[in-house]
Amino acid sequence: MSLLQKDTRVAPRTGRDQQIASIFAFATCGGFKGKTEIQVSCPKNPENRTITAAFGYPFRLNQAAFQAPPGVNVCDVEWRDHVLIGDYSSSAQFYVTFAVFVFLYCMAALLLYLGYTGLYRDSRKLTMTDFVVTLVATFLWLVSTSAWAKALTDIKIATGPNIVRELGPCNQRVTCHFGSVTSMGSLNVSVIFGFLNMILWGGNAWFVYKETSLHSPSNTSASHGQGGVPPPSGI
Repeated sequence: MSLLQKDTRVAPRTGRDQQIASIFAFATCGGFKGKTEIQVSCPKNPENRTITAAFGYPFRLNQAAFQAPPGVNVCDVEWRDHVLIGDYSSSAQFYVTFAVFVFLYCMAALLLYLGYTGLYRDSRKLTMTDFVVTLVATFLWLVSTSAWAKALTDIKIATGPNIVRELGPCNQRVTCHFGSVTSMGSLNVSVIFGFLNMILWGGNAWFVYKETSLHSPSNTSASHGQGGVPPPSGI
């Protein structure tokens, strides 16, 4: 098998890896739903009651209001007027939207690689465009994942024990204790897959680069010269 044939088989395999990794990236982030629970006790009634704030993608925490159990008046406080702190939708949506676009691009690229390999190899513009897109995608994976990782750190702080100090009633006549928060393991996985995608795209840039005229600019001219032009003497 020639070197050219080996390179032909690299692109589809790498495209599938990137496609699968992008699916895990946006699915683990975009499908998350969680809640924060706080134990509340009143001066007149020391029995603990639980108030809950539900949150999820796209993590507009400033719209996640606390809710008391249905039909229960907890310490004569309108808990729906109190929300979590922060809006991290820009970082989360940037990350998920980019991952979806990458998934769609991988589908189109696989169709090109598998169905129109000859057209892809014979066109300098297509190979160069693919190379540029690969470099841009690698950079954007780094940017989007870093931004999302920072936002995730802030989300963990905003939904953790620190929220007790931010609730007005808890600093006045009501005794509050942090209860629990939903595990964010899947969100941690989304960050891991973000950096994994960056590595996959960065590694694939070498294979795409070998298809461009930057790596072997003489291949095209040599192929055009195969129709009877003799090689230089002395070779």
